[in-house]
Amino acid sequence: MSDPTLAQPHLVEVHTTTLETVVTTHNHNHRPSINASGEKKKIVGVFYKGNEYAKLNPNFVGCVEGALGIREWLESQGHQYIVTDDKEGPDSELEKHIPDAHVIISTPFHPAYVTAERIKKAQKLELLLTAGIGSDHVDLKAAAAAGLTVAEVTGSNVVSVAEDELMRILILMRNFLPGYHQAVKGEWNVAGIAHRAYDLEGKTVGTVGAGRIGKLLLQRLKPFNCNLLYFDRLRIDPELEKEIGAKFEEDLDAMLPKCDVIVINTPLTEQTRGLFDKNRIAKCKKGVLIVNNARGAIADTQAIADACSSGHVAGYSGDVWFPQPAPKDHPWRYMPNHAMTPHISGTTIDAQLRYAAGVKDMLDRHFKGEDFPEQNYIVKEGQLASQYR
Repeated sequence: MSDPTLAQPHLVEVHTTTLETVVTTHNHNHRPSINASGEKKKIVGVFYKGNEYAKLNPNFVGCVEGALGIREWLESQGHQYIVTDDKEGPDSELEKHIPDAHVIISTPFHPAYVTAERIKKAQKLELLLTAGIGSDHVDLKAAAAAGLTVAEVTGSNVVSVAEDELMRILILMRNFLPGYHQAVKGEWNVAGIAHRAYDLEGKTVGTVGAGRIGKLLLQRLKPFNCNLLYFDRLRIDPELEKEIGAKFEEDLDAMLPKCDVIVINTPLTEQTRGLFDKNRIAKCKKGVLIVNNARGAIADTQAIADACSSGHVAGYSGDVWFPQPAPKDHPWRYMPNHAMTPHISGTTIDAQLRYAAGVKDMLDRHFKGEDFPEQNYIVKEGQLASQYR
């Protein structure tokens, strides 16, 4: 690790979590006291199914079958723990348990969309936990107005996502996938790959967002001798900026035309939703490569598909879609020169063990009426963390 602090699961992913009041008046009356000592709670976990893979690795705790490895611990204290992958629509398993659930745990990889309507129905709800990073599947303003706490395991999969982004940059830059497909099909056509394969060295890579993941990616890119740029509302620590050799860009639209590769590393907020639309993509250099492991909805679905088809975007890779799971007819499945996967970058076995431990720690604190590590809060006492403003 280039930075020993990065292994600490409690560190902030996107800057420091300064809190800002979103709602000035709160009605906490209908919410139960979270300090009720010894009260038995109903916890609902929504995860993806492990199926035949669940038994292949005892540390595969992020699936329904693994249940974050906390079932025995919760049930030994008399709590009820319901785990499901069924989360969509009025007849889903999640919907059935919403009225009397005290805690809902979800992941960004198989998100339980906790809408304002669901929050209204959930009269006993106290806490929404994200096993991982990114709580945009929750209507945060509705959660704040209802006096709920929303928290995530900040820093738990920073290394996992940054490593995955580096891999995607190289896969696109070297035009790797057509070569792999040739190998599988028994073909041999070097020209079909070589005409659009390049070295990473000497290229300009810009990250949109330089929180924990963006910073770590820049550190990982340093040995490749690229020109490194970053756009963010906050500057990186000057010493680290100098050490990495990254240049701060104040204006996103001024940075984009300089970049051969653009990596999206910003949370999904009202400000970033649809950030990469037709107009913004047009400002990028023709032949740009785009990597997005942040959130699918930051990019306009059709605009990306059109730009890949026209060749303005030479390659697009990421593991985030909107919605998730992505429907079979999602345009990104069929656009040329993509290297898309299901949402996997932050759910390596190492990351699962970190976010499972973080969830257990926060549940333990919640039952005891104790505060969480400050940087884990997304909504606390009606206030929203800065990255979601």
